[in-house]
Amino acid sequence: MPSIAPTECLEACAACAAACEHCAASCLQEGDVRSMSRCIALDMDCAAMCRLAAAYVARGSEFAARVARICAEICSTCADECVQHPHEHCQACAHACRRCAAACRTVSASA
Repeated sequence: MPSIAPTECLEACAACAAACEHCAASCLQEGDVRSMSRCIALDMDCAAMCRLAAAYVARGSEFAARVARICAEICSTCADECVQHPHEHCQACAHACRRCAAACRTVSASA
């Protein structure tokens, strides 16, 4: 792992975590919260994983590539769920998740 953290990955992880937190909170305000339960759960998992991945990448951890690979998988799963819902917050979250997944894959491939 290079000593300088890949800025694009750090920015994508931060943006994704924020989008996921916003999406989860917004889903809780939707009329049928029960139908949004998987979306909310994935949003929370994804936000937590993005924060963890950013920390590993920022400090150049020897495990950063592996953590980034898992982060990409979780982000992709979250995006797949969010894109199924018509709400603007879900669509924005799906976009942020796809961007983060791509950035994390770049980091995991460079190790």
